[in-house]
Amino acid sequence: MTTQTPRATPRVVDADTEGVPSFEASGGDWSDIAEEAARLGEERIVVNMGPQHPSTHGVLRLMLEIDGETVTEARAGIGYLHTGIEKNMEFRTWTQGVTFCTRMDYVAPLFQEAAYCLAVEKLLGITDDVPERATVIRVLMMELNRITSHLVCLATGGNELGATTIMTVGFTAREEILKIFELITGLRMNHAYIRPGGVAQDIPPGAIDTIRESLVLVRHYFKQLEDLMMANPILHLRLKDVGYLSLSGCMALGVTGPVLRSAGLPYDVRKANPYCGYETYDFDVPVAQSADSWGRLVLRVEECYQSMKIVEQTLDRLQKMGPGPVMVEDKKVAWPAQMAIGSDGMGNSLDHIREIMGTSMEALIHHFKLVTEGFRVPAGQVFQTVEHPRGELGVHLVSDGGTRPYRAHFRDPSFNNLQATSIMCEGGQVADVVVAVASLDPVLGGVDR
Repeated sequence: MTTQTPRATPRVVDADTEGVPSFEASGGDWSDIAEEAARLGEERIVVNMGPQHPSTHGVLRLMLEIDGETVTEARAGIGYLHTGIEKNMEFRTWTQGVTFCTRMDYVAPLFQEAAYCLAVEKLLGITDDVPERATVIRVLMMELNRITSHLVCLATGGNELGATTIMTVGFTAREEILKIFELITGLRMNHAYIRPGGVAQDIPPGAIDTIRESLVLVRHYFKQLEDLMMANPILHLRLKDVGYLSLSGCMALGVTGPVLRSAGLPYDVRKANPYCGYETYDFDVPVAQSADSWGRLVLRVEECYQSMKIVEQTLDRLQKMGPGPVMVEDKKVAWPAQMAIGSDGMGNSLDHIREIMGTSMEALIHHFKLVTEGFRVPAGQVFQTVEHPRGELGVHLVSDGGTRPYRAHFRDPSFNNLQATSIMCEGGQVADVVVAVASLDPVLGGVDR
């Protein structure tokens, strides 16, 4: 791919592309480019795509310079959310931090919760004290969430190409898993279910059978999706050799997840640096060699099947071990999670309030301080990674010994992966921009800083 503008800097030369360099645009703003074009007397067309365009996955703004139908330069504008989640977490207790980070990548909230809580547990030195049942439940919820996240990618990607049926089937399948989330956590998204020390509460009676029944339905919908996509000649033409990003390009830009694995590298944090006992589960890491949008589509479908395989193993383990604790025993850390709803549907039940307030004055004081002030975390810093549906998610936490984080920073895969937008789009057609961005599967809630 080549570009006519001096601002595009050569980044990577891959032998697979026969020495043709890939370019990444950087610096300046579009008004400067327009002024320069006018000064040089060049006829260049600048197209603004987004941030409200349905193909830009929320609030992503794409600035495209085109020559006919060919994109000669592409830039991504990402600063449209301003949630300030990482800064807000510095003013909340360690447990309240979960309710913030779960809202970052809102399509895969349970991964932020898990990574954050694993990091807090490292700082507390209680990693080995987390009950096994809680750890298995975490894996169950994350793998179900991986399936829903990939379904959103496949469904919205199909819709952006005009394949409405792919969208309806994908979201119908996702709905089955969202019902499970609601059954277990009480919410369909932004759960705050995984807490430092374990999970908020055990899965309800009958949940295992419900999940098994739902998996049968989900597999049925995946069969429909495969029939709609895999042999579809239009989809083949639109996706194959589009959004190409070589392995060396992925490595140079820090791109991870399905995009990296589509270039042939089987890097998965669950295998490379296991957490939550992933080393004890039987599953494969699918890879492709095409390094294009088609390879990423096929990979995500296969990853969903591998996730279902892990889910079935967690269900077997939960059934075998039976009911048990799902939070650490240390009452100075364990958030009072058994919050039974009152008969009026609001607040805690009278029995629960009577138990807290009637046991002893010390119990009431402890409950009050733990909820309002929070527990103290020893001074130090930690970095924890998990395999997010979009790639490697990292959490860097710093504690000064207080009841809230001194600093919290997330290495969100969508943020890193979006760096590849220009390389994947420049030299292609305008219609291919939609495909390239969809194959990255960015969620701008995680990109926002």
